[in-house]
Amino acid sequence: MELGHRLLVGSDQHGLIQDYAVLIGEVDVDQSVPVADRLLGRYGVGAIASLSFDKGFTRAADRALLELYIPQVVMPKRGRKNAAEAAAESTKPFVALRRQHSAVESDIAALEHHGLDRCLDVGLAAYQRYVGYGVLAFNLHQIGRELLEQARRRTELRAAA
Repeated sequence: MELGHRLLVGSDQHGLIQDYAVLIGEVDVDQSVPVADRLLGRYGVGAIASLSFDKGFTRAADRALLELYIPQVVMPKRGRKNAAEAAAESTKPFVALRRQHSAVESDIAALEHHGLDRCLDVGLAAYQRYVGYGVLAFNLHQIGRELLEQARRRTELRAAA
């Protein structure tokens, strides 16, 4: 809710935003299957090794469905956990993926920095367009930063040789 409307953001291991949606009148818990469906439709079954969600997305039936198509589904349970749930959430793969998930929060802050802090146009359609532009600007910034880093490494290798 940081940007005025509920915004769903999904990024990959390289820090690029792969999926986003402006949620109007929708709740998080209803979004896990549609997000996975969009990503699986885009990349294909078997192309996604893991998918991580916030606690607000947790629904046991959705987790079971997603685990049929995605090997590692990280959906921390809200509230008290029984012994089996606590054990499942303390495994090394779960903990490692959960730690990587925090990068999404910084992605949302970076979106604000890339133009989503204030929408100068009026209306929902204009806001949705601004979100798309913000995602594009964010991804271009990430790609540019990686290209600069690669150029820096090449320069260092040439200087060392």
